[in-house]
Amino acid sequence: MTGKILIVDDVATNRIVLKVKLSAAQYQTIMAEDGNQALALARRMQPDLILMDVLMPGRSGLDVCAKLKADPVTSGIKIILITALDDNDSRMAGLEAGADDFLSRPVDEIALLARVRSLLRARDQERELHLREATFAELGFPEESMSSKKAACVMLVANTLAASKAWKERLDDRMLKDITYGTGDDALRLTADDNVPDVFVISVDQQERNGGLRLMSDLRSRATTRHSAIIIVLPHGDSERAATALDLGANDISSEPFLAPELAVRIRTQLERKTRADRLRATLDDGLRLAVTDSLTGLYNRRYGMRHLERVARQCKETGTDAAAIMIDVDHFKTVNDAFGHLVGDQILKEVAATLRASLRGEDLVTRIGGEEFLAILPEASVEQARIIAERLRSGIETLQLPNGHGGHVSVTLSLGVTMLSGANHNIDEILKSVDRALYTAKATGRNSVVVSA
Repeated sequence: MTGKILIVDDVATNRIVLKVKLSAAQYQTIMAEDGNQALALARRMQPDLILMDVLMPGRSGLDVCAKLKADPVTSGIKIILITALDDNDSRMAGLEAGADDFLSRPVDEIALLARVRSLLRARDQERELHLREATFAELGFPEESMSSKKAACVMLVANTLAASKAWKERLDDRMLKDITYGTGDDALRLTADDNVPDVFVISVDQQERNGGLRLMSDLRSRATTRHSAIIIVLPHGDSERAATALDLGANDISSEPFLAPELAVRIRTQLERKTRADRLRATLDDGLRLAVTDSLTGLYNRRYGMRHLERVARQCKETGTDAAAIMIDVDHFKTVNDAFGHLVGDQILKEVAATLRASLRGEDLVTRIGGEEFLAILPEASVEQARIIAERLRSGIETLQLPNGHGGHVSVTLSLGVTMLSGANHNIDEILKSVDRALYTAKATGRNSVVVSA
């Protein structure tokens, strides 16, 4: 994993030591010797991550951190603050200033590199989210509303139920979220029907050396909990296991005994990141859906329909079962469009699509393949079943009274061509030619009719 890292420290020796460690890990480094220089370089060079000393003459690291996080140009840059003051107040001040993590001197190389890797992974995820959001905005899709999402939930998992409950009591006054607590077994028993926690806080103590890490791995491997954020709580100074936890997928590390205000800030940070990650996944799902969906009617589009037809034909060949394809055309649609306008025409296509979908069996699929043409695919259907379904589609549209945009109504009819798929007839090109011929015959013999290919 490569990345550009800005090192900010007023002591040249400290800058050089960090540069050597990071360069050996193949990171590109930039150096600044004070806060003002750091602010200028951050805006100009746009590093992926900043390692910054807290105690600097003039402008402190805390002040620089707060300014960077408040500036839209630099707010997305990950920041690790470094200080010789290893105390609760210093860590809280850093987190409240917007720091993403905190390291104490002397800087442990294993812990440093693990935290850098973890934050750069988070950076990549956030950049992908921003790219997706920008693309969707350019395409005119509304930003997803998060108001309908479930309330955020946090689960505390200590080594005993009593310890987990004690954690909850310390956090209750500081969190406006739904906080639950339990054992590792309780966490593993969660199902998709439960209110799955957005964040797990898991203790790893000295008695059970890697129990919490095993629990984290189990949670990461399960579909129900794999996307939850995980904060691992370790004995203070356990840098080796902290590095292991981060590399195994922990989102953050906290020390035991924990300071309730500090852990509350860390939990809130992970909840915010989890919300953004959830939005990214929803955006990806929407992108996949939109790629195969007709934007006007909401039906699957030609691309998806052809793939589905191939799958059904392959199933017929492999199992020896029959299926049917029905090509559907709205009669005289151009005349209706010209007479009443495209807005009315679009509304008619929407109504036709909805009626077709409602008239099919649950296992059937109807797609819009272009203009006023639709294709229905009926798996495991006999020729008689296909004929009955096609007739139901025809009569269902014939009886519709559709608004014409001028206070009156207009009716439309369908011509439908039916062809059968079987073990002997599974070539897609031949199927499409056959169903097109049947449709042409239906239109040539008066429209508003069903023709089954010979």
